[in-house]
Amino acid sequence: MSTPDSALSATKLQSYFQSATFTQSAAKLSQCPNDQGGEVAFAGRSNAGKSSAINRLTTQKKLARTSKTPGRTQLINFFELNDGQRLVDLPGYGYAKVALSVKIEWQKHLENYLENRGSLTGLILVMDCRRPLQPFDEIMLDWVKQYDMRCHILLTKSDKLKRGPAKQALFTVENAIKEQPQTTAQLFSAVHGVGLDQARQVLFDWIH
Repeated sequence: MSTPDSALSATKLQSYFQSATFTQSAAKLSQCPNDQGGEVAFAGRSNAGKSSAINRLTTQKKLARTSKTPGRTQLINFFELNDGQRLVDLPGYGYAKVALSVKIEWQKHLENYLENRGSLTGLILVMDCRRPLQPFDEIMLDWVKQYDMRCHILLTKSDKLKRGPAKQALFTVENAIKEQPQTTAQLFSAVHGVGLDQARQVLFDWIH
């Protein structure tokens, strides 16, 4: 729940998220940190720009590992902020070069986390704005609806599109989620910082 002081300046928001430090990885729910405080999780199809978004939001180039190889993030990774709240990097989904049995196992642990993690206050769903609403994105939106969870969509790589097509991509996604009042969307670019302050404010409000 937001506090009266939640509307911080852009400089204070940057300073807050810059305090993020990696604490641990977990392969399953039982290995996660103590289920207390607040945390926001990032989910996204492999190569949608999830790790790059986390790095830009925290002003740290190497906090979340980035790779051109889909499926590199195979664990749930936790990053703690200076007041004990957390950002969480979930395994990428939609990976093509991983065995089916591994995909099924990752999906099982991911769903277990979403369903049973008490400190989870919201989900950041990362989509490449050039290819939004892929089948795996639809699955995540169904989970969000099922668990009555807040969700904010980052349409990443908006710098790859001209202004018109980028706005059209946002309109398409907003139209698709109009029946989900707890789900919102915005354009985002890790390269140029488009939508950076807006995304940080959403994160800050959710974990407080």
